[in-house]
Amino acid sequence: MAVPEVIEPHGFLHRPASDSGTGVVLAHGAGSNANAPLLVTLAEALAEAGYLALRMNLPFRRARANGPPFPAAAAADRAGILAAGQQLRELGCGRIVLAGHSYGGRQSAMLAAENREAGDALVLLSYPLHPPRKPQQLRTAHFPELRTPAVFVHGTRDPFGSIGEMKDALRLIPSGARLVEVAGAGHDLKNREIAIIVLRELADLLT
Repeated sequence: MAVPEVIEPHGFLHRPASDSGTGVVLAHGAGSNANAPLLVTLAEALAEAGYLALRMNLPFRRARANGPPFPAAAAADRAGILAAGQQLRELGCGRIVLAGHSYGGRQSAMLAAENREAGDALVLLSYPLHPPRKPQQLRTAHFPELRTPAVFVHGTRDPFGSIGEMKDALRLIPSGARLVEVAGAGHDLKNREIAIIVLRELADLLT
């Protein structure tokens, strides 16, 4: 496995041996960073499959090593995701996939709803539909504006949203979105098949 390159200011770039022309931006969750095991696993698998993968540190994490993001600064995190995708385009990627875990996925989806040119597809891992035990606080206001092809990969034991709740929420997306259930997985998506699942779904999205 090739050592990833540091790419300023965003994070770590995994180059494929044979380039497919597609770049994937991987954004981490609220309590994590670019070195999250899930992101490292996916970046390595993506590079092996021919994708240029960038696992990025969101702006809030670059500003401080610990602590959650501030809601008032979320627009800056979306701007960071947009800039990361643009950097991959400058490296020759003809298509950009915005992928993210939890908070990173939510901000990627919000960015795509705001700017349909930001990415060509979305891969949203453990989308935080609502805070645990607060199902009334849905994070779906932007769903009716989503037009980007999207797949949601969600564990059946995720406290941030049940499979039934996710199915109901995805009906708000007018262009449609695919929900992939990961049996027995929680919000961290610890599953040895997760990379296989993501690669399969990504291939379907881009065909």
